[in-house]
Amino acid sequence: MKIHIISIFPESFESYFNSSILWRAKEKWLFQCELYKLNDFSDNNFKRVDTKAYGMHWQVISPEPLAKSIEFIIDKVGHKIPVIYMTPSWELLNQEKVEQYYKILDNEFIIICGHYEWIDQRIIDLYVDYQISIWEYVLTSWELAASVLIDALVRHIPWVLWNTESLEQDSFSEKFDRQKEYPVYTRPEIFMSKQVPSILLSGNHSEIEKWKKANLT
Repeated sequence: MKIHIISIFPESFESYFNSSILWRAKEKWLFQCELYKLNDFSDNNFKRVDTKAYGMHWQVISPEPLAKSIEFIIDKVGHKIPVIYMTPSWELLNQEKVEQYYKILDNEFIIICGHYEWIDQRIIDLYVDYQISIWEYVLTSWELAASVLIDALVRHIPWVLWNTESLEQDSFSEKFDRQKEYPVYTRPEIFMSKQVPSILLSGNHSEIEKWKKANLT
């Protein structure tokens, strides 16, 4: 999977992408990420990428640098690839949609990280294929939302997770009918007077599976 990210603050991704599962995926060349600083595509003398919106009192990212950055990536790749815009005002992301996006994004795509809430609508009309929200709130910048989406997608790549069965038994997975996962326990058997349910210690796998299904929430 290769992801091209357009951002005013591309450096904000570095620590997250260089840790844990994403780092391991990068080391195995299962996941690649190219970062593009939006300001580098600005013709403004001060490399600004925003200006005042018509009919409003706040700043919006200008269409020119965004269009240039998207076209630069498409020319570099050699063909059109999907473009995602992270926004608070569109379809909310959930596990089922993550699985759908993983199948349809064709292993290479662009993510636009806006600043505050908006980009010029004409960029959405001309270039954006998917608008994705991680929830109904506004962030100062959308690098965090992009990281959430990327993490959720990358863990579906074969060989990224040590135990591939964990995907099938995640909360909200198809196996669990999109419900939350059952409670989990580990050693010690008794902790602060709380004991592990006896059925989990029985070794009776069929009964344990029944307990799991009965305790989905």
